[in-house]
Amino acid sequence: MAERKENKDQTTSQSTDNYDGWGFDLFPERRGTYKPNIKNILFQGRGNENLERVKCERKVAYCINKSPLVKIMMGALRRSGCEVNPSRHIACELCDSSVHGGYDPIMNQVVICQNTATSKGTVQGVLTHELIHMFDNCTRKLDFRNIEHLACTEIRAANLTHCGLVSSILEGHSSFFNFRKKHQDCVKHKATISVLAVRDVTYEQAKEAVEKVFDRCYADLEPIGRRIRGRAVDFELAYAEAFLMGYD
Repeated sequence: MAERKENKDQTTSQSTDNYDGWGFDLFPERRGTYKPNIKNILFQGRGNENLERVKCERKVAYCINKSPLVKIMMGALRRSGCEVNPSRHIACELCDSSVHGGYDPIMNQVVICQNTATSKGTVQGVLTHELIHMFDNCTRKLDFRNIEHLACTEIRAANLTHCGLVSSILEGHSSFFNFRKKHQDCVKHKATISVLAVRDVTYEQAKEAVEKVFDRCYADLEPIGRRIRGRAVDFELAYAEAFLMGYD
C-alpha cells in the first residue's frame, strides 16, 4: 500500500471512537466520489471501467480456482466459520494509482484495484494479502482502530505473502548473502508502509507500533504455515501441508 506523508502534528491514541480513517480516500468508488471527467477520459484512459472490472473479475476467479495460497485462505476462512462468498466479499474497483488493493473491515470486503492490479500474479498477491486481514478480522476479532492490532495483521500479511528473495533484493532489504537476517527488516518495512497508508500517523508512530508487536505477530504463520520465499515450490508445499494447519 502507498506511503502517506508524515503529519508531525498528529497525535494518535491506541483506539479512537468513531474512527473514519480507513484509507478509503484511496478507493473513490467505495466513497462514491468517483466521476470521470473529460481529462480523465482523454489523458488517463478512463471511461472503460466496466471492461476493466470484467477482466479483473476473471483474474480473481482464476486465482480462486488455481492459486495454492488463495485456495488455502478460502479454505481456512470457511473452516473457521468465516463466511466468504466471492461475489459478496471480493470486489473489483477503481482505486488510487498508488495501491493495488485493500480490505474494508466495515463491509468485510476485499478490494482488488482493477486499474492497477492488472496481472494474475498481482491479483494473487493482493487476494492472499487481503484475505489474511479478513481471516484475522474474523478469527482474532481485530479492532482496526487500534494501531497495534492493525500493525499485527500487516506484519502477518507481509510475512506470509511478501518479502521473497527477488523482491526483497530489488527493494534493497537483503542480498543473496544475508536474506535470512534481513527478511524481518523487509517485513517491518512493508508493515510500516501499510499502516501509514490507512492511518494518519507519522512514520515514527507506525514504526513504533510495528516494533511493539513484531516478535509475536511475525511468529504467527497461521493459516499458510510457512513463509513464502518467492519460489514456485513454496506455493505448492504450503498447499500440500495445509492439512497440518487443519485447513485442507
